[in-house]
Amino acid sequence: MMSFVIVNILIGLFFAGLGTYYFYSKQQSTTMSEEASSIYDFTVKDTYGNDVSLEQYRGHVVLIVNIASQCGLTKNNYKKLTDLREKYGDKGLKILNFPCNQFGSQMPESDGEPMVCHLRDAKADIGDVFQKVDVNGANAAPLYQYLKAKQGGTLVSAIKWNFTKFLVNKEGIPVKRYAPTTDPMDIAKDIEKLL
Repeated sequence: MMSFVIVNILIGLFFAGLGTYYFYSKQQSTTMSEEASSIYDFTVKDTYGNDVSLEQYRGHVVLIVNIASQCGLTKNNYKKLTDLREKYGDKGLKILNFPCNQFGSQMPESDGEPMVCHLRDAKADIGDVFQKVDVNGANAAPLYQYLKAKQGGTLVSAIKWNFTKFLVNKEGIPVKRYAPTTDPMDIAKDIEKLL
């Protein structure tokens, strides 16, 4: 009987500790997204798991996109994002791509070489590619929490599908959000204004 009580106490302590950890880690990421003054306050991981400070994009116009490989929007977006990068890359545009598997499991490729090979095979030279992230929910990347807070969507701020796009000015402030169905080339006039 005594060992049963001890086991129950230990299990209770374990779950209490787990709950406390979740609360504080969630609170920390929410606080980070609320306290950030620009995208430059964030560090993300590249597709190989290396830390990348977004400070390195200071002074550039940035387009941030959640990408997927098997979406009905993939082919057009990959082509037009490549066109945007080719047209404006030398003028100061940077495109940051965050693979996301939250919408219909349409980004099954793993990070690292599988992701790089997929984009190469798709002839998608779309800019910098980062580690796969969640863009909604409790585990949403802090960067995406920040983007959604600064540029809410229609009705709700949640990302609705693959290829939602955020345009960020040279000061690192998100200035516009575009629906998944917005053709990347339709963003060109807004990019030109910021360049």
